[in-house]
Amino acid sequence: MAMSFFRGLALDPREGGPAAGARLRPLAFLACILALAPARAHAQAPVVDVELILAVDVSSSMSEAEQRVQREGYVSAFRHPDIARAISSGPHGMIAVSYIEWAGPKYQRVVLPWTVIGSYKEAQRFADVLAIQPIRREAGTSISAGLLRAASLFTLSQSTSQRRVIDLSGDGINNAGQPIVPIRDKLVAAGISINGLPISLHRDTSDRYESFTADYLKSYFENCIIGGPTAFVIGINDIAQFEVAIRRKLVLEIAGLADRLWPASSSVFDCAIVGQTSGR
Repeated sequence: MAMSFFRGLALDPREGGPAAGARLRPLAFLACILALAPARAHAQAPVVDVELILAVDVSSSMSEAEQRVQREGYVSAFRHPDIARAISSGPHGMIAVSYIEWAGPKYQRVVLPWTVIGSYKEAQRFADVLAIQPIRREAGTSISAGLLRAASLFTLSQSTSQRRVIDLSGDGINNAGQPIVPIRDKLVAAGISINGLPISLHRDTSDRYESFTADYLKSYFENCIIGGPTAFVIGINDIAQFEVAIRRKLVLEIAGLADRLWPASSSVFDCAIVGQTSGR
């Protein structure tokens, strides 16, 4: 799978030739990680129903209050009995979860490493540890870099599963780093599903990088970010919706369900509308 995923990727000549170290493009770098990662010891690794990465936007376009509510939404979700029921409904009754935060091209932080959860008590323990982690805000919105970092973490999982899912939240469009669509397509081709949680909160601002209408951002996520056979989007346009929306999304992902199937778009949507323009 790794070989077919990354076949044809080359060194970027702009990075210098062999004498200069021939650094790899981000996608080629990820290819090396996957190709060189040792095979998992299936006899020892726990088999889980899904390996799930929660990739959470911490860009500075979200206020400190919004960041707190977002974090509390994930904490509350894992403390809710619905999550434990969804986990127990699977054939193996266990999931593996990692929680990361992302912002600009150079900022991706693993807040909680891979954790296997197979009971209500373990889900609560995950929530308790998450609740005490510091909240950081960083500049930039590089969804492409966030997805690349998330994908690289699958090689570090000590579990095995039939499903690998990235749950990506964000309040803006990809405005820094690599173009989003080629990276999305490569990850989906490797069997990774990507679901979206677009956050469009009303702000009294004219900053185009801080405020997007709910319909526009949802369409952007549907056309440019999500992918996989059962990929879906659940949007948030009111700060009071965080807890319920996050819990609903996690239940669907853990249970292997879709809010709705993702059809091929019949309209032309410009996923590179801002290109390499900087933003918050």
